[in-house]
Amino acid sequence: MQAYELQHTTGSSSWTLVEKPQPQPGPGQALVRIHAVSLNYRDLIITRGTYPGLQLPLIPCSDGAGQVVAVGPGVTRVKPGDRVAPTFFQVWTDGERTPERTAYALGGSIPGVLSEYVCLDAEGLALLPDWLSYEEGATLPCAAVTAWNALVPQGGLKAGQTVLAQGTGGVSIFALQFARLLGARVIITSSQDDKLQRAKGLGAEGLINYRQTPDWERAVLTLTGGQGVDHVLEVGGAGTLPRSVAATKEGGHIALIGLLTGAPGKPDTSVTSSKHLRVISTYVGSREMFEDMLKAMTPQKTRPVIDRVFPFAQAREALRYMESGGHFGKIVITV
Repeated sequence: MQAYELQHTTGSSSWTLVEKPQPQPGPGQALVRIHAVSLNYRDLIITRGTYPGLQLPLIPCSDGAGQVVAVGPGVTRVKPGDRVAPTFFQVWTDGERTPERTAYALGGSIPGVLSEYVCLDAEGLALLPDWLSYEEGATLPCAAVTAWNALVPQGGLKAGQTVLAQGTGGVSIFALQFARLLGARVIITSSQDDKLQRAKGLGAEGLINYRQTPDWERAVLTLTGGQGVDHVLEVGGAGTLPRSVAATKEGGHIALIGLLTGAPGKPDTSVTSSKHLRVISTYVGSREMFEDMLKAMTPQKTRPVIDRVFPFAQAREALRYMESGGHFGKIVITV
């Protein structure tokens, strides 16, 4: 089979196409023929060597979708022919986040899915509904589950509340879609007016160009009658966190997801305490959250937003496109 390997960490050209033996499933495993893979900003960070816990060579990417072709001894959860997407954390099936449950992250601490065939933990697979294509299903394990976890299990989002989504990458666009699905109002930021207009087409009501309005937290307060938003998906890190705190209403919630400017920032506790803010680090989620999210998406067939699809042979070009920042939603590679 063919697969990509990260053999050195020198940036977006680090992926090398290699021939490898097709794996065979062991006890508790399923062999999955991968049909599509989607990219996350994490994949780019990993190629730069700034992500902890890497052992090279490494098959990259956490997010994929495919079909089960064989199962190992003791597997009853899935069967050959099932359409599946692996969970980001292979052993976090349910319950609270613990170090043990987050120790096995695809494309990081363990090999990822940018490969024609992958052996995966059968308990770490979510069944895809028939109405989702493999390309759509591949966008879900990291970005979508992160947005869902931030808004619903952690955030307790209610209809009528207001959500601030930063930028128009995968997590933020999923947050926009889920918030609208659940009856919330959305304010979104971007540096490009055309992306803001596309977000408006998905239901965003408040549009802020942060290049034209550097003090965008003031614009958020104006749009909310001086109150601030109920929820913020903070993806910018230390560079944007103080503005997010200022833009959040008293008693509101900030989900720390920041990777775009490095590690998540640390808020000024004197400010967050005085405003009684809930500031919670969001690190993807469990298989149970993935399954609950799919159930919520199904009645209206909420389809992921895919910006571009690249063939397997152009995987490095797909990564460079992510690096350019020109995308709106998700970037997918067919396998």
